[in-house]
Amino acid sequence: MNLLSTTTLTMTTNTLTFLVVCTFYYITFQITIRDGNFTDIDGLDPTITWENSNVLSNDVALQYGIDLSARTTNLASLPRRMWGRASRVFANRYALSARLDVDFQSMDRVDFEIDGEDDETDIKMRVLGRAGTSSSFLLSGTSVGHVEFTKGFDNNGNRVTVNPRYNVDYQHADVVVTYDADDTLIKVTASRNDQVVTISQKINEENMISPTIGRDGSLSLAWDRKLGDSSSIRTTLNPNRSIDVEWRDAAWTANVNFPMEENDLRGATVHIKRDIKF
Repeated sequence: MNLLSTTTLTMTTNTLTFLVVCTFYYITFQITIRDGNFTDIDGLDPTITWENSNVLSNDVALQYGIDLSARTTNLASLPRRMWGRASRVFANRYALSARLDVDFQSMDRVDFEIDGEDDETDIKMRVLGRAGTSSSFLLSGTSVGHVEFTKGFDNNGNRVTVNPRYNVDYQHADVVVTYDADDTLIKVTASRNDQVVTISQKINEENMISPTIGRDGSLSLAWDRKLGDSSSIRTTLNPNRSIDVEWRDAAWTANVNFPMEENDLRGATVHIKRDIKF
């Protein structure tokens, strides 16, 4: 057995998500409850995911995997998705990777992702797109759907990043600018029609608050609190929309979402995950 092999089992219904990930090193268990109800066991839709990776002699790192349906009796619909990624570092400076995704239920297209990074100039780029496939599985009609670049700067010991993005499909452009100055992080996301500002302020070693203000007057407030070396809790208030709580405690992670309707909390969703390492 390859030590990097991974087997994943996922079961999903309208009210229950159940995920088990098994590798040689750990098991992850997740469960989601919505409105406190579970549907009939027949509603489960289990999926098995296998992943693996290795390094070729020319220093190209390969990662690949496949999703399989665990319930179907039709062999043609057994495979659902297959993906692969190849990565390599050139001249100890330039990193380049490419990923292909194929949906077996929609074999007429292949999704691709290309990532590049220049460590010395602190520049990153990402391109997302798709290509059509012919009856002989040759790629044709390639089109780009999303392009973005990230440039980092040092400013008297503080870090500044500029991340322009353009979605070709929706013809939408925006830019994300961050300024990290020790205990303060400012993030501005600006487009032609909208601007959002988040200011994260570290109060002490255990607490940080992060208000977010939108151009339309929308407001949210996040509070991060460390409870120990491997334990923390994050509470986010979105007035008139929801309250979200994420609690991390070593191998445990719990997420609770409380939708708000007319200032009342109802329809809560609870998601619990546990990692078991051995």
